[in-house]
Amino acid sequence: MQAITTIGLDIAKSVFQVHGVDAAGQVTIRRQLKRRYVLAFFQKLSPCLVGIEACASSHHWSRELKALGHTVRLMPPAYVKPYVKRQKNDATDAEAICEAVTRANMRFVETKTPEQQSGMVLHRARHLFIRQQTAVINAIRAHLAEFGIVAPVGRNGVEELLNVVTDPSDKRVPEIAGACLAALGAQLHRLKEQILEFDRMIRAWHRSNKMSLRLDDCPGVGPVLATALVGSVADPKTFRSGRNFSAWIGLVPKQHSSGGKDRLGGISKQGDRYLRGLFVAACHIPDRAIRLAQP
Repeated sequence: MQAITTIGLDIAKSVFQVHGVDAAGQVTIRRQLKRRYVLAFFQKLSPCLVGIEACASSHHWSRELKALGHTVRLMPPAYVKPYVKRQKNDATDAEAICEAVTRANMRFVETKTPEQQSGMVLHRARHLFIRQQTAVINAIRAHLAEFGIVAPVGRNGVEELLNVVTDPSDKRVPEIAGACLAALGAQLHRLKEQILEFDRMIRAWHRSNKMSLRLDDCPGVGPVLATALVGSVADPKTFRSGRNFSAWIGLVPKQHSSGGKDRLGGISKQGDRYLRGLFVAACHIPDRAIRLAQP
């Protein structure tokens, strides 16, 4: 156990896989761990390098293992995949992670703080409620269209439809359909109230965060995009330039170049879809945004 210098840790919901090697690269340990035994196992080890794929719950485990004195490196799963030998299972995944984390040219993901993750939970919850709001509006319009009742596109149009449903003198909607549509209308109002509350929380977080306020000085960037940047980018110094950051969120063309001939395709659309959508909606190239984020 004392000879271990590098560990590949394949995390999961309940069953974890450990692959450890010594300074010479010889395998010293391969074993499965239940979730409740993970921290106890690493407490017994001398400080070593631990590689983890940057996936669900990886930032939590990174913080926990760093608190025990270990050096933790998170890696995008796509960069670990080439090191998987033949069959894919937990053991080979852990072995691939252990090998990938030692590569000199490997790209690592900075560990996020709980505050950054909380901010992104806020954004994801708001985005989910907006999608649900759109789904409810579409359902109301579609159901009423079956009875020949339509309204103009937009917020006022939906309110016109709901007024038809709640009007006792309007007999165009049968009683059963009216009860269902009234329930959808109540759900729509609750969603709107919650979205407004999320917006207030985002503005409050924006005002309390120095980096977010700096980003607000960039044209086209408001509280939503600024706080999303702060929550998504753990360390702005990771990016050498705005172009590098643009490639990270998928705002650059795909390349299929060979033999000195450049072949550029369409926008790659790789990376964070939510963040890319905010940038596109703002019609803003992120060069100045990443420069303002760097202290």
